[in-house]
Amino acid sequence: MLQPKVTAVKPLPDYKLLLDFETGEKKIFGVGPYIQGDWYGKLRDISVFHTVHTVAWADGQDIAPHELYDDSVPAN
Repeated sequence: MLQPKVTAVKPLPDYKLLLDFETGEKKIFGVGPYIQGDWYGKLRDISVFHTVHTVAWADGQDIAPHELYDDSVPAN
């Protein structure tokens, strides 16, 4: 099953992202578990983390759409 597309993303404190989906849903996704190793570890630098756009970062890191939707929680 295809997941709804992310239409907007905003970085939040504590390595979280506020995601707007094409369905109108707003969800929060925690990036914390991903920021390990050489590739995703660069995201620990808050200035790099804030380069997020459409859930991709300046150096090419990204997260699969199904993970973004399935592993996020509704934003209140």
